Amino acid sequence: MNNKYIFKDYSANENNPKWSQIVTREQELYSKTGDIRSPFERDFNRLLHTNAYNRLKHKTQVFFSPENDHISTRIDHVNYVESISYTISNYLGLNSELTRAIACGHDVGHGPFGHKGEKIISEISKRELGKPFWHEKNGLNIVDNIELLDDYDGNKQNLNLTYAVRDGIISHCGEIDENSLKPRNEAIDLNNYTKPNEYAPFTWEACIVKVADKISYLGRDIEDAIEENFLTDDMLNELSDITGIPSRTSNSAIINTLVTDICENSSPEVGIKLSKNAVEMMDKIKAFNYKYIYGAKRMNPSNKYFEIVINQIFDILKDTYDGKNTPNKIGDMTKYYPNLLNNFYSWIEKYWNIGKRERLKNKVIFDINKKEDYIQAIIYYISGMTDKFAIDMYNEIIHF
Repeated sequence: MNNKYIFKDYSANENNPKWSQIVTREQELYSKTGDIRSPFERDFNRLLHTNAYNRLKHKTQVFFSPENDHISTRIDHVNYVESISYTISNYLGLNSELTRAIACGHDVGHGPFGHKGEKIISEISKRELGKPFWHEKNGLNIVDNIELLDDYDGNKQNLNLTYAVRDGIISHCGEIDENSLKPRNEAIDLNNYTKPNEYAPFTWEACIVKVADKISYLGRDIEDAIEENFLTDDMLNELSDITGIPSRTSNSAIINTLVTDICENSSPEVGIKLSKNAVEMMDKIKAFNYKYIYGAKRMNPSNKYFEIVINQIFDILKDTYDGKNTPNKIGDMTKYYPNLLNNFYSWIEKYWNIGKRERLKNKVIFDINKKEDYIQAIIYYISGMTDKFAIDMYNEIIHF
């Protein structure tokens, strides 16, 4: 079945009836006369230059602090998602500029130490604020409220991304099965998300990224596990039985198999769809990974360490809160933890409602009079840390 360009009439372009909502921004984005970039190219460039994106190269994907340069970090995963989503969207006739922008930003909400770090931060958030932390929602908060760029006058501004890219970031979680994946019709307030995968994405392009996200990590995590000697010959034989693919070349072969399957089986009528056999294979690979990689006993020591590191940093920062006197209390405690508290103070002063705001044109999102705002700020701050920075801050705390 030749499905090439079968979605061309549904692409995110000016002929799409959703176009005005797709390119909507919270406010008009500053620009120079003669800017040749499309709205999604501008979003991609804005994301590419953020601290959150650049820190991904020092955040765990699966394996913590690998000495082997060939083991994936979070930024490698993002690049794989971008490549896979480009191949699918380009073949089907969708807007690859939009998929590239969504893919670039889809994981900026991840904290240090991979999914274990996310779970630890979520436990803190539920305990302190009564709500979970999840990286898709955090990613929307990061691009909407936290990341800042200089405008042409040197003022700090929020990213102010298009609705379609923001939607793709918060909507990228979830699974795809034989029932397929289709975009929703309504343009909801994205801040109304209360849990992962609560709504379908708004565009076909975001649906592609959602599928590419899953395809990208299954095979690559296996490849990394092989490199780190996590898998025995018996395990690899089991994997070959699942995929029908020689396990030593599983990543590229798995990706090619699943991408081709999606391109052959998707249509506007049935949605972005894998064949029944491909879904079964994907589910078995995921189960294999959870059994032999993510749930391996060798992961336990580092996971326990992550709990200590994140909780200790949180506790120190929480102890600095003292209402309007907080800046003074931070100053008093800086002699004990200079790097942690100086860095935190220089970060939070961009977002709270005290102090001077020269050249700060971004949103004020924290009220110093509300302790819950301060705790939320700490959670955002910790989620932005790289693995190494978090460990350095912990080492500062425990050393005398």
